[in-house]
Amino acid sequence: MAIAYLVLDDGRIFEGRSWGATGRTFGEAVFQTGMTGYQETLTDPSYHKQVVVMTAPHIGNTGMNTPDNESSKIWVAGYVVRNPSSLTSNWRAETDLESELIRQEIIGIQGVDTRAITRHLRDRGAMRVGIFSDLDLTREEMVVEVRKSPQMAGAFLVKDVSTPQTYIVPAIGEKKFVVAALDLGIKAATPRMLSERGVEVHVMPFDTVFEQIQELDPDGVFLSNGPGDPATMTETIELVRKLLGAQIPIFGICFGHQILGRALGFETYKLAYGHRGINQPVIDKNTQKVEITAHNHGFALKAPTDNQFTTVYGPGEVTHISLNDGVVEGLQLLEGRAFSVQYHPEAAAGPHDAAYLFDRFIDLMSAKVSA
Repeated sequence: MAIAYLVLDDGRIFEGRSWGATGRTFGEAVFQTGMTGYQETLTDPSYHKQVVVMTAPHIGNTGMNTPDNESSKIWVAGYVVRNPSSLTSNWRAETDLESELIRQEIIGIQGVDTRAITRHLRDRGAMRVGIFSDLDLTREEMVVEVRKSPQMAGAFLVKDVSTPQTYIVPAIGEKKFVVAALDLGIKAATPRMLSERGVEVHVMPFDTVFEQIQELDPDGVFLSNGPGDPATMTETIELVRKLLGAQIPIFGICFGHQILGRALGFETYKLAYGHRGINQPVIDKNTQKVEITAHNHGFALKAPTDNQFTTVYGPGEVTHISLNDGVVEGLQLLEGRAFSVQYHPEAAAGPHDAAYLFDRFIDLMSAKVSA
């Protein structure tokens, strides 16, 4: 098994062993705190251009299977684990994890101290990283190559992950509503959660224009998760402003939450190391209930958390806050038809504390229909 190196752009180098495909890869170094759900992480389009460090030390024991994929492929730029499982122990497994990484040409590294890497990123912040399992460069040359790679701030990545054309996920049982879901990097679990509630979901490309949504005449619009810097999404932000003006019910999550916030006039900023995992505590300000939630984001909204705010679409408020660092995790318009959360209520993988938010979206659309 060949030697491999994980190289951070501040010059820190970790030596391990090659795992998955061999070669070199670059991306933003992030750590993921979930103890389960590695397959859903790998196939989440929000991880596009990111090298994921798994904080759980033992990864791969349940193998890989097609039904649990959140998209058509693995999106991570690289994969970092301490102890990959030597056995696959799951009756649903179709292949082992390393074989799937090799098949999809995902470069990884094993045998490194992921605890030390995580502490380093937590203290220094997310940074660019490279994995090298071809050893024709010196340590100094590897650091130079990492520093030449693109940064996540200013990255426009949605075009890489969005569907090229609209597809429909039919409602299960009686069709009650039609929703236009803007695919900014959507996970398969999201339209499934809506379809289980009687919603016919039209998953539409990221560059869909207002007139196309008008032609569909949906009962609501869903803004999905996705990768990249929300500040680059100027056309989508303008689309959301038109939807707000038309009083079409809107529900946004993660990247969609950031875009809704920018449409309301707020700025976004890069977090030091982001929130990634399925164990993030968030408090609902209105009920004082704490939810354990699934996260994957590196940017956040600047919005007032103490008082209501005013927008051209009416008053609003921050509804949810992270208990770890006070980051804005949810907002709503008080007189309008829009709300959003920073986290993943579809929870694939993860806890189901936030599944009620899909029911809230149903209630919002019901109020529009009955109005």
